[in-house]
Amino acid sequence: MKYNTEEKRLALPDYGRNIQNMVDHCLTIADREERTRCANTIISIMGNMFPHLRDVNHFKHILWDHLAIMSDFKLDIDYPYEVIKKEELNVRPKCLPYPKNNIRYRHYGKIIELMINEASKMEEGAMRDRLVQLLATHLKLDYLLWNKDSVDDEKIFKDLAELSKWKLSLRPDQLKLMEGRELMRICNGNAAKNISQAAKQANAKKNQGGGAKNQPNATKKNPNNPNKKQAKKQ
Repeated sequence: MKYNTEEKRLALPDYGRNIQNMVDHCLTIADREERTRCANTIISIMGNMFPHLRDVNHFKHILWDHLAIMSDFKLDIDYPYEVIKKEELNVRPKCLPYPKNNIRYRHYGKIIELMINEASKMEEGAMRDRLVQLLATHLKLDYLLWNKDSVDDEKIFKDLAELSKWKLSLRPDQLKLMEGRELMRICNGNAAKNISQAAKQANAKKNQGGGAKNQPNATKKNPNNPNKKQAKKQ
């Protein structure tokens, strides 16, 4: 009896020893057409091992790549796809560029900085004033989510001016922001509302999936059935 440690190392252990033996046998077939038919049969067996992956894009192409890998790229057949090459197998992918944004205050985030920058470019008017008020309220909410302690409106207005490079300015006598508790209550209320709506949708789908289980029994006797009364009279 041979242990697995004494056997040839599997290139792709997911397919098992039997599939690897089939590939090794395919390599020994001299006739090219017969070898190609054998390879197609192996591909069909490999696909049947993972039926849940049939909907994956390029599933067949992936199987042919795996067959080439298991044969150590020595299988000389007419491949229906351009399979991966041996030198491409261990090539490291290129590093993705990591965004290096200089965020002034991390608890506010980069998006709010961009919004403040756009607001500072707008012409003065009612629309700009309303947007600045909304941004100040959002800054206060972000600050409270980061730091649960209360915060003065003056601190928020100072950060707003700094983030806008002193192009936007508010004073406590100009605007009174919502209290911290009220802001947190609205924020938590919206979150609870979203959770409740998601739960209702899930229950609705579950009830629809139940089908006939949730439907009333059609064979249940109805005491007010007029046909039954007529039958008694007759």
